[in-house]
Amino acid sequence: MALLLIRNDKNYEQWLKALKDFDPDFPVFTPETLKNPEDVDMALSWKAPHGSYTKYPNLNVIGSMGAGVDHLFEDPQLPENVKLTRVVDKYLVTDMQEFVLAQCLSIIKNLNIYNRSEAHWDRMPYKRIEDVTVGIMGLGVLGKAAGSLLHKVGFKVTGWSNSHKDLDYLTSYSGQDELNEFLSLAEILVCLLPLTEKTKRILDENLFNKLPDNAYLINVARGGHLNEDDLLEALHSAKLSGASLDVFDQEPLPKDHSFWKEPNIYITPHVASVSSPESIAPQVIENYNNLKNGKPLKNEVSRSKHY
Repeated sequence: MALLLIRNDKNYEQWLKALKDFDPDFPVFTPETLKNPEDVDMALSWKAPHGSYTKYPNLNVIGSMGAGVDHLFEDPQLPENVKLTRVVDKYLVTDMQEFVLAQCLSIIKNLNIYNRSEAHWDRMPYKRIEDVTVGIMGLGVLGKAAGSLLHKVGFKVTGWSNSHKDLDYLTSYSGQDELNEFLSLAEILVCLLPLTEKTKRILDENLFNKLPDNAYLINVARGGHLNEDDLLEALHSAKLSGASLDVFDQEPLPKDHSFWKEPNIYITPHVASVSSPESIAPQVIENYNNLKNGKPLKNEVSRSKHY
């Protein structure tokens, strides 16, 4: 039995070191060091090239190196009989909390705009935390955590998800019937949805038109959630006052992409919450041992829900 690491960028060194530091005898390989494909019963991957998993006849589990699993389902040759897992890690959670809070504070205090002022002493009216409603789309682990911190510092927080969540720190909306009401209140909209067929391009003209005028968009989920042309139109028409984007269809974002030229789009290079191999290694090894000993896997992903 062995664990195989598969990444599109082939950056394996930190992962190999983290796993070996935790357990020096742990059987971990990369496609370049593996001698016998039949030895692999578990893979840990990030955006593996399509068709990668078909080479290993005894593969039983594929784990994502991060919280997102959309990259697994994008592979048309993903084996149907293999179980899927994702990462749930305290640092992924706290990093996302802090990033979303930082973005919200920057928005209401105009810090992004001042940063681009270029020697213009122009004072702008700002907002106070207690007067702003932040709407979070997606109330999974990361969405709930972000909402909790925003509430603690004083924002009014609402959340929307596929099913109702009973949370004392935000007003929960669910399903298509309650989406419009949720959107009508969201002065800052934070997307933390999983990327599925139902949520692909959900951030579009129809959705933007249901937000309050001059609403602001933060997308820290996946680039596939966003209709880029519709965002540009919403900004140009002043329906939206701005957008902070950390995720994109193509990463790195091409240097000739139109987003770079937009004064009201603020770009970060997918840094809101980054998987730490050192933090994740223990749960990877625990899940591997669970597989080996016939125990239930942690953080298993539903194939029907895609999360």
